[in-house]
Amino acid sequence: MKIIRLFLLFLLLTFQSCSGQNQNKNKTVRYVFVANWNLENLFDTKDDPKTNDEEFLPDGSKHWTEKRLDKKISHLAMVLQYMNENKGPDLLGVEEVEHKNLLERIIKNTSGKKYKIAYAESPDHRGIDVGLIYNSDIFKLSDVEPIKVVLPNHRETRYILHVTLNFNNQPIHVFVNHWPSRREGLKKSEPNRIAAATTLLKEIEKLYKNDSQVKIFVIGDFNDLPANISISKVLRSGIAKCNSKVQNGLLMVNLAYPLFKKGKGSYKYRDHWNMLDQILVSKSIFERNNFNYVCGSFEIIKPPFMISHSRRWEGTPFPTYGGRTYLGGFSDHFPVGALFEIQK
Repeated sequence: MKIIRLFLLFLLLTFQSCSGQNQNKNKTVRYVFVANWNLENLFDTKDDPKTNDEEFLPDGSKHWTEKRLDKKISHLAMVLQYMNENKGPDLLGVEEVEHKNLLERIIKNTSGKKYKIAYAESPDHRGIDVGLIYNSDIFKLSDVEPIKVVLPNHRETRYILHVTLNFNNQPIHVFVNHWPSRREGLKKSEPNRIAAATTLLKEIEKLYKNDSQVKIFVIGDFNDLPANISISKVLRSGIAKCNSKVQNGLLMVNLAYPLFKKGKGSYKYRDHWNMLDQILVSKSIFERNNFNYVCGSFEIIKPPFMISHSRRWEGTPFPTYGGRTYLGGFSDHFPVGALFEIQK
């Protein structure tokens, strides 16, 4: 009798072990790195009669030549390759790009991932657009929708780019943003960014209405901080504790908020760091499910070779230009990124 009991116990333990192994096999874990970067005036050297790009021509005030463009393309590719522990990002939102072919030149200078591009030309008067570089081995493109933003003064501005990707037969929605600048001053220009936020809010609410567990990434250069009205109030975004339910009232979780509260930033204006570049996610991504934010992984990406070491600009991004002076750097913004865990 004792022998029979021991045999039955052995069978039970063996079954549990096999069952656990099968469950682990079914739960294939993969990591996805999502990033955003303002590329600082990535223009080609050809005149586009539809835009005001004269500044960035060989005979323009910046003396923008093919040699300088080639160097910038090479530099941008170096940073892209550096991201995600030298594996490169899986999703990268980009701003200040004149044409899609410039992004194609960047990804040709990278290796390791099969990148493709989602892009749309915008009515911006300078001709600078936003785009999305994505790893086509993970994501399949379903749709690209440029969303027009109507400003109070009716001046043309960049589209918000809504890219719908497919992962494991579920849609992933990515909104790439480059909101109007603060050139006219914070208060005077604020209504423009509120208009952009309001336009974006309508699109997000449509998605939530159809699916409360919708997966949304809102990334970009917002020209506003996480605590400003456009992001915190209009988009109803804020900070949330990891591994817990998102508090009622929040529509989006702003992954940049913790570093912002510590005084960190992706762009330095005079003596102040500004967290202009951010990643916001829908509640279903932040809360535990099959597509999860890796807690605390949001970072400001600072490749050592991109950091300025001049006395005045110590620790800032090394830009392509300082005013009208050609410096031959990378960009005046650091990229930002975050890691996500997905289960098949």
